[in-house]
Amino acid sequence: MNWLVAILEAVLRAFLPAVIEAAKPRAEDAAPQPDLRRRLRGHVWSTWGRRGVAALLALILFGACGCGARTIYVPDGTPVRLRETIPRAKVWVLGADGQPVPGRMDLPEGWYCLPVPDEAEGN
Repeated sequence: MNWLVAILEAVLRAFLPAVIEAAKPRAEDAAPQPDLRRRLRGHVWSTWGRRGVAALLALILFGACGCGARTIYVPDGTPVRLRETIPRAKVWVLGADGQPVPGRMDLPEGWYCLPVPDEAEGN
């Protein structure tokens, strides 16, 4: 078993420096090519032109629209507390005969709201 390790070590010592040297970047690999850059820039501009600039601006504006809002999932049946007064909210109130009647009222800050299960659903 030791002889196998010795052979493997000798092979790695011979080839590993050559592999590392070949992987290093060369100066000629990164030589600037201003003519190629100018031609590519001209090709991109002719292909996309003003439409590309407009599409980019639209994408930036569209992405910025969602930055200010945060959505939180509230499970069904969970009560929530109002953070600010809701003026003239559409509500159902019980009439004299006990039947729901549509109405409007201000829901003050600090009140709790929760859904009432529908009796037809069997909840």
